Formats: sequence, structure tokens, C-alpha cells
Amino acid sequence: MFWIRCATLSSAIVGVLAALLIYRKVRQAKIASTLRIKGPQGIVEERFVSIGGIEQWISIRGEDESNPVLLVIHGGPGSCYSIFTPHLRAWEKHFTVVQWDQRGAGKTFGRMGSRSQGELTLKLLTSDGIEVADYLRARLRKDKLFLLASSMGSTFGMQIARLRPDLFHAYIGTDQNVGLVRGREEDHRRVIERLRTLGLTKGVRAIERMGADATLWTRDDYEAFARWTMKSDPAGFRRTIKLLKDAVWYAPGWRLGDVRAFVAGMRFSLEQLLPEIVRYDAWAQGTRFALPIFIFQGENDVLTTPALARAFFDDIAAPMKQMDLISGAGHFAAFLEPEQFLEKLLTYVRPLACMACAEGEHWSRGAGRLGGLHAG
Repeated sequence: MFWIRCATLSSAIVGVLAALLIYRKVRQAKIASTLRIKGPQGIVEERFVSIGGIEQWISIRGEDESNPVLLVIHGGPGSCYSIFTPHLRAWEKHFTVVQWDQRGAGKTFGRMGSRSQGELTLKLLTSDGIEVADYLRARLRKDKLFLLASSMGSTFGMQIARLRPDLFHAYIGTDQNVGLVRGREEDHRRVIERLRTLGLTKGVRAIERMGADATLWTRDDYEAFARWTMKSDPAGFRRTIKLLKDAVWYAPGWRLGDVRAFVAGMRFSLEQLLPEIVRYDAWAQGTRFALPIFIFQGENDVLTTPALARAFFDDIAAPMKQMDLISGAGHFAAFLEPEQFLEKLLTYVRPLACMACAEGEHWSRGAGRLGGLHAG
């Protein structure tokens, strides 16, 4: 009787898993249908490109190749944003959007494995990013691109913009990460206060135990701090987790091996980069830039707080600069509120490309509002 029950249970589990996988395939196909670009001016390219001596995955999508190019630098570390392509579908009407799975992330990690990534450093990611930009300029026949860097990607994204301003119309930061050095005591205290108010005593004990000095944290400490910080904003945490789970599980064209590579790449990248991450200080690299700087931060972001982003922004000297908040969004603001974020891009950012266009090209939307930008 016992074995019969076990066999019945096993059959039921197999049946449930099969149903889930079938449902996943159906959802993937449905999402893929919304991503089709059919116009003669459109572009859809997904391929491995030799960058920094290894093959790295690059996706290029847009409805009109004549549009400005927006290169997305993902965060994590090791969390590729190609999973969010469906959320940015409307952006592809106005930009050619490029997703790059960095060294140690996503399909690049899946293809190369941990042994072929090289010693992962922020300097190496910076070098790779510059090489990707040069590749795109040649492939898409553009003098300059827009650079959009998010979260951990903004740490070296700003360095790319600082070293090679000639490659870009502007730098756009979101979930702008200014490091774990300044403002840590205050941030540490506020996380504990929020957790205590919510009655999350386990989180309070964990945060108190690891202390505010991130240079003393282990990898587990870093992950725990991020997790409990997110949980200190319950509504934002639930929304973010759903965004991530759905994006990874239902990413069109992704096999289960891609999901495993996504998770493994994040763990690998954090192990490699943690010593640099906990010591990173945006101010130490400099606050003077030779190109326009924009920061669009989620107003409810508890991981990379608007207050710290604003403090850094206020110290920036640039030909033009603007900081706005994305209302109702926390971390991953561009993907939680893609329409609102796009409106910021169209109002403040895209007109800069048209100012450099030939006289016959016209772009009117938002151009009259450029006077609201701050001179650096």
C-alpha cells in the first residue's frame, strides 16, 4: 500500500510539473508574439559578439534603425536585463534598444562558463562596455549612443561615460548606485527602524549583527542586507519579486538552462566583485563629466536611495544635468514604470540626439522643455 501511495504521489507531482511547463511555453509564446517587429525599417539581432576576448551576448531591437541607440548597462552584479525586453517594447518605437549580457551574466555566462570569464573586475567591465559601444557605433552607423546604466551597472557605467564622453550623447542613471561608503550609518539605522516597525525581529537581528561597515561583510551578509532592506518596504518587495520571477520564468526563448545560467551568473559575479563593491565610492572617482548627465530614480527605492543619489547629483559638474523621480517606483524603476520612464527619456534625453542630427531631421516632442535642465 505504501508503494502505491508513493507512486500515486510521484505521478501527481510529475503531472503538476508538466502542466506548469506547458503553461510556461504558452506564456512565452504569447509574450514573443507581442515582441515581433515587422516594419521594413526595423531591426532585431541577437547574437554572440567577440568582446574583451570572449563571446558576449548582445540583443539589438528597434522599429526604425534611424532612431537613436540606447545601450542598457544592467545591474546585479550579474543580473542581465534582457529578461525585461517585453517591458521596454514601447521604447523600441523611439530608440534602438541594446541589451548586453555582461561578462559573468546571463547568456554570456551560460556560453563561457565560470572558467572562461577571466578575473571579473569593475575595470574589466568598463573596458568591455567601451568595446561594446564601439561595436554598436560601427554596426549601426552612429557617431554617438545614449548610455543607460542601472544599479550595480551604474558604478562602472559612470566610469565609461567619464572616460569616453565622445561615444555618447548623454549618460542616464537609474537605481543610481553611489556606493556603500557614505551615509551607511544612517541607512543602516533606517533599515532597522523600518524592520522593527513591521515586527520583523529576525531581520533586525541580522542587520544589527552584520553592522554598518560593508567592508566587513561576507557574501551572505551582502545578500541578507539587500533582502531585508527590500523586505522593509513590503509593498515594494512584493512588486519587485513578482517582476523578477515573471521576467525570468517567462522570458521568450529562454530554456531552463538559461534560467540556471542566470542564477549561477549572479552568484559568480557577486563572489568576484564583492571586494570592490563594498569599497566603491562614486565621489572618489570624480564628479566632473564632459557630457550631459541624467538621473531618474524610483521615489521609493530603499536599496539605492533617492537621497544618496541626489547628494551625488548635486555635486556633479556637467554641461547639462537633470534629476527626476519616478513616482510609485522603487528599485528597477525603468521596468516597474516603463511608460513613465519613457516619458522622461522623450522629454529630456532624446532631443539631444536630434540637436546633433542633420538639419532636415525633426523631433519636436519635449524639445521646448529643455530649458528646464540645469547647467552644470
